[in-house]
Amino acid sequence: MKDGQPNTVRLEDYQVPSYLVDQTTLHVDINEDETVVTATLQVRRNPESVGGEFILDGGELQTRRVVIDGRELLSNEYGIDDESLTIHDVPESFELVTEVMIKPQNNTGLEGLYKSGYMFCTQCEAQGFRNITWYPDRPDVMSIFRTTIAADKKAYPILLSNGNDIERGDEGERHWVTWEDPFKKPAYLFALVAGDLQHVEDSFTTMSGRDVKLQIFSEAHNIDKVDFAMASLKHAMAWDETTYGREYDLDIFMIVAVESFNMGAMENKGLNIFNTSCVLARPDTTTDAAYQRVEGVVAHEYFHNWSGNRITCRDWFQLSLKEGFTVLRDQQFSADMGSATVCRVNDVVTLRNAQFPEDAGPMAHPIRPESYIEINNFYTATVYEKGAEVVGMIKTLLGAERFRKGTDLYFDRHDGQAVTTEDFVVSMEDSNDMELSQFRTWYRQAGTPVLAVSSDYDAAAKALTVSVQQSCPATPGQDDKAPYHMPFALGLLDAETGNDIRFSPDGLAVSSVVDNEAGYTAILNLTESTQQFRFEVIEAAPVLSLLRGFSAPVQLNYEYSRDELTFLMSHDSDGFARWEAGQRLGVEVINEVVQQIQAGADIAIDARLIKAFESNLNEAITGASDKAMLAEMLVLPSETYIAELAETADIDAIHQARESVRDAIARELLGLLLSVYRMNQSSAAYEPSADAVAERTMKNVALGYLMQLDDTEMVPLCVDQFEQSDNMTDTSSALRLLVGSNAPAAQPAKEKALLDFYNRWVDEALVIDLWFTIQSSCKLPGTLDTVKALMSHEAFDIKNPNRMRSLVVGFASQNNVNFHQASGAGYVFLADRVIELNAINPLVAARVLSPLTRWRKVDVDRQVLMKRELNRILAVEEISPDVFEIVSKSLV
Repeated sequence: MKDGQPNTVRLEDYQVPSYLVDQTTLHVDINEDETVVTATLQVRRNPESVGGEFILDGGELQTRRVVIDGRELLSNEYGIDDESLTIHDVPESFELVTEVMIKPQNNTGLEGLYKSGYMFCTQCEAQGFRNITWYPDRPDVMSIFRTTIAADKKAYPILLSNGNDIERGDEGERHWVTWEDPFKKPAYLFALVAGDLQHVEDSFTTMSGRDVKLQIFSEAHNIDKVDFAMASLKHAMAWDETTYGREYDLDIFMIVAVESFNMGAMENKGLNIFNTSCVLARPDTTTDAAYQRVEGVVAHEYFHNWSGNRITCRDWFQLSLKEGFTVLRDQQFSADMGSATVCRVNDVVTLRNAQFPEDAGPMAHPIRPESYIEINNFYTATVYEKGAEVVGMIKTLLGAERFRKGTDLYFDRHDGQAVTTEDFVVSMEDSNDMELSQFRTWYRQAGTPVLAVSSDYDAAAKALTVSVQQSCPATPGQDDKAPYHMPFALGLLDAETGNDIRFSPDGLAVSSVVDNEAGYTAILNLTESTQQFRFEVIEAAPVLSLLRGFSAPVQLNYEYSRDELTFLMSHDSDGFARWEAGQRLGVEVINEVVQQIQAGADIAIDARLIKAFESNLNEAITGASDKAMLAEMLVLPSETYIAELAETADIDAIHQARESVRDAIARELLGLLLSVYRMNQSSAAYEPSADAVAERTMKNVALGYLMQLDDTEMVPLCVDQFEQSDNMTDTSSALRLLVGSNAPAAQPAKEKALLDFYNRWVDEALVIDLWFTIQSSCKLPGTLDTVKALMSHEAFDIKNPNRMRSLVVGFASQNNVNFHQASGAGYVFLADRVIELNAINPLVAARVLSPLTRWRKVDVDRQVLMKRELNRILAVEEISPDVFEIVSKSLV
């Protein structure tokens, strides 16, 4: 650290801005060696402020002049340091003009204005705008922006910014375009793009009859991959009008695809800037999962137009106000576009694999944090995914209709404002005459609550009593936890027929009852540390279906028998609960094998798990259930999730145990797996529809088990799929299985397949990213050596975030058994990359190091090795605030 430890920013210290900016006029003169930015601000003192000096934020700016009301200031009338411009004496209202020079071509941190390939583009959230010009760079300073961009017209024929194109002209070999955004926005929503781009154009007619021009820009070699994103955008616009009553407000909506981008995408007003991985899609280059990601991210960023842009955050502690709500909205959209059950399963898998570990680690924080050193470190699964769960719980407690009333009031009441999470909750209360005081605990407490549930059936009284005890583990700075208010969705199944029992909700603390053809579910209100619920007129002991739809982001402890779990897997009317029963059974069986391995005993797999999988495969053959859901039910719990559930994770035993269970499933169900694989082959042209995706998913899950046996006879099946496939889903699935196979026949096949794949797709950056990830995530021994060798590959560039993530994160986050090898070499490798990235792109460096912060989960020997690497990172002389915050907190 250059000047000691960085400062901590605290929510309790928030003060309104001393000055407001009503109008921002920018002139951005782009040249190859330097860019000159002239900013003209119409400033006035904030009447709600107690006063203070006029301080503007900035970084890496060469200031050429500072002018107030037409008079250039002398050097003693203002002060400049590394982070701010302070003007000592200003009038109540005035015009400020600053002129600065920046070098975006040298900006490897990719925050502010930078160069990606041959185009200039911006990323200003959270605090990137200060790298472009001096400005009060905080979300509660909202201004009207008018931006003129000037550049060489041959090199940069396309010049884009927020709002509407209002004027343009030529000056010799250069040209300029002026854009005006009529809606107030904070600086983090500013965007600029200059490049030699092509575009696809369409239109959308809003519910009030306005025609909106839609444009998606990319470099020429990618323009044939944006049609799906355009279709997704139009679906999202229509869905938001129908579901939330939100209509788009400008005359044009633009998306630009950028190859070097720290984030997934950015919702800049009217000009969204996207990582290419979130906007490009074509059947032969894009997997089903990537198609779904494009659809979801396009929708997410579009939905931000209202939940983030028209209404934004007062300060960065309120980040979940826009992100949690918008994630919920994109989850609802995805569920309506595909299989709702599979979407919910995927949401929960993400939460458990990313957010639950975060809640149990050194960086645990509430969805509304109390403090931070570097705000970029709080773009987390807690703020996004857990934030979505919290807003979703409000929706569950209120019901869809009343929730819509609440969002309507929120949008109407706060349009054009920078507000807080409290304002959102108050809108829900005021619109529904409901009190949510205790529910606010979710916003201020960190940690994953634990529900300990027990049940007792009284045959004589024909009554069932369900007891629920809630608790929450201590987290940094929060030892004592108050009880939460949460919805607990419960169903009761007849133990003979498997049908839902329609019990009376009378006398229960019930928020609502869902009674339809799909089943009968009571939404119980949990508010106390311990609660009991008594169900009357229950003729026989039922099987409990708990936490249906994952109604709250908690860990559930209930002593199901394995027979009850297999029963729920076959009969539960709630698709998520069926999947969850399978996951619970899988965890129990794998952990049982872990114990056998640790004891040196023979491995014996519980036959009930094999039988349950056999039943699922038969359902897939007969078509009796949702194929997409059945495919998910055939996937065992991940090693990451099993390790997270353990007090001390035995990494090697967990890997061996899970592989042993997969081996047993493959051996016992070989014939069924072959049948499922063959019946899901299709000669139809590729389409990303829900049914077609389900079919391919089922086929590739089956092929994964068939290749598990290292059976030489199965290798030709996999090779044939690799060679004959017309879509990237099947091609990459086959390649992944060949690379991960120990079968003797797979060795020459995998080498040939890797070379053929690379040579075919060498000009497709996202496909080559996938090529790197397939190799870095391979579970076979020796993968670290492969990864190190790939660091020197001609196609690898650590400065490109997508390429770096494909190799480094693919290894450290998707390959537990190799990352945690006993020698500690995996830890050394990751620490080396963090130190290297710290000097190039601190934001990315901080995100990459996350696996090292989980040192408390492993055995003592590995803990020592991981902490050694964390201390080595901490000792770096020029450590960034981003990396310092995470490393220092993880070592406490």
